[in-house]
Amino acid sequence: MFFLFYIPNPSQDFHIINDYTVPQNAQMKMIIIFETNHIVRGIGMKKSMFLKLVGILAVLTLMLVACSDPNNEVKESNEASQESKSTETNASEEAAKTTVEITDAHGTVTVPVNPKNVVALDNRTFETLADWNIDLVAVPKDVMPSDSPYVKDDSVQNVGNHREPNLEIIAAANPELVIIGQRFAGYYEDIKKIVPNAAVIDLNVDVSEEAATPGENLTNGLKNSTIALGQIFDKNEEANQLVADFDKVIENAKSAYNGTDTIMSVIVAGGNIGFSAPHSGRVWGPMYEIFGWVPALEVADATSDHQGDEVSVEAIAQSNPDWLFVLDRDAATSSATDSVPAQDVIDHSPALQNTTSVSKGQIVYAPADTYTNESIQTYIELFENLANTLAK
Repeated sequence: MFFLFYIPNPSQDFHIINDYTVPQNAQMKMIIIFETNHIVRGIGMKKSMFLKLVGILAVLTLMLVACSDPNNEVKESNEASQESKSTETNASEEAAKTTVEITDAHGTVTVPVNPKNVVALDNRTFETLADWNIDLVAVPKDVMPSDSPYVKDDSVQNVGNHREPNLEIIAAANPELVIIGQRFAGYYEDIKKIVPNAAVIDLNVDVSEEAATPGENLTNGLKNSTIALGQIFDKNEEANQLVADFDKVIENAKSAYNGTDTIMSVIVAGGNIGFSAPHSGRVWGPMYEIFGWVPALEVADATSDHQGDEVSVEAIAQSNPDWLFVLDRDAATSSATDSVPAQDVIDHSPALQNTTSVSKGQIVYAPADTYTNESIQTYIELFENLANTLAK
């Protein structure tokens, strides 16, 4: 008579399994089949067959013992423990990260992550910070779009404008971070002195006539500033998406331009049309480098003046541009609510009516708030408009 035994654990006793049935929850370490007194071969079984059976049983027994090697279990347990500790360490390091290193116009600055009492003075940052719901304690409301949530919020202090800023408001706010750039870049040292305990970052980029690569400076400046803000305010995913969208519309606008049409860019302010010089200056200038535009007119000693250079409308008309790109300066300032819209000025300019750009309606207007909101979002909108219009 044969019996089937299983050993659930080497330290436990043998158990008999009747009818060769093993419980479903049994974790067998070894199975042994033997006769109650001694191993016998079955009735009528040949000796050779019996020996083969014994050999097979021996091999299976060794395999089961090897698979149940306690050393393997210890090894697996140690590996799982090390992996768990590594995960916990990484999580702890991430949680303990309270500062980030930011490279600005002056070098490397250590900035607190999610700082308190933030002052922002760079008009390339306002829309990004608003979209991310970042609280600010002070901004220059006089040179911001009137529909900005920070302008509408009475709890946000007004620093004024860049000509006569109220720096005492910045000092009184006791900020952990002050963001400057563009109009306020010249106050960098003054601000550092009045808030010695704050991190001050200057996100200004050089697009002046002295810059060797104003187009590259503009695009890299917008992308680097966005990534830096993402690191500071723990908005890395949002920042990376903005940069990806920015890169995409740049490529689209490049592809849409045929490489030969001539471009004229102007700034309309106070009812006057000013020449916006290629290559440098506000908004349009750097785009000649970015997109490889062919300028309809180049003027010696042109400047990056915010109202454009004093080139006569007749000279602009004589250049007969294929395309006219327009920045409405007054539309972006709350103090110019009674000004004449740029489109009306262009439409009622007799000298321009016979040019190719105006007669064919090949005119692109920058977003209305561009002059006081040169955010990466504004450029994405503008470049997308350029791509769509030039491709028609």
